Amino acid sequence: MRILVIEDEERLAASLQRGLSASGYAVDVAHDGITGLHLAREFPYSAVILDIMLPGLNGYRICDRLRAEGNVVPVLMLTAKSGVHDEAEGLDTGADDYLVKPFSYVVLEARLRALLRRGGSRTPAVLESGDLWLDPARRACGRNETAIALTPKEFGVLESLLRRGGDVATKLDLLEEVWSADFAGDPNIVQVYISAVRRKIDVPFGAESIETVRGEGYRIRASSRRG
Repeated sequence: MRILVIEDEERLAASLQRGLSASGYAVDVAHDGITGLHLAREFPYSAVILDIMLPGLNGYRICDRLRAEGNVVPVLMLTAKSGVHDEAEGLDTGADDYLVKPFSYVVLEARLRALLRRGGSRTPAVLESGDLWLDPARRACGRNETAIALTPKEFGVLESLLRRGGDVATKLDLLEEVWSADFAGDPNIVQVYISAVRRKIDVPFGAESIETVRGEGYRIRASSRRG
């Protein structure tokens, strides 16, 4: 899942990016409201973590504009204010939840997971292809009753493919969704993770779930069993 953090406190933003990335999310960061609004409009984020007091455009106005445009991305607002009127204003502009600074990172991630579960009505709660299943909210994967342990990045690659329902994901698509929009490493890292996922979800089960589409990218096969 791809998360947008709009936070002008650079140390806090960097801390959130490290923590969420370690949990398997692809994370983009904006340090001002104008850039944040632009990113939220341009990319299909799973959720936005949005500070209220931002340079350029505050969080209330960002949330209000997104909702006016029909963007229903789940929004978790962050603020140093603790008054009930501030919380009410945030919720009235369309935020889904509200967290007062300073906060526990553990609580923030739990709130984020709750938002993602509630926001999951636009896509299936559990993604499936044949007997292969993946539950984004529980960060779980398996075939039938057999659980499969995936690293955060492996999980992200498989989730990105399953969400496409058989459509092709290019290497760039996977880099942007599983790593981040500003990834500057070797793009062949995608092939490395595709191979790692295949070794876990296919090889032990005699299956071929992920198809390489030459010159285009990768997709989930409609029928993943050999023979």
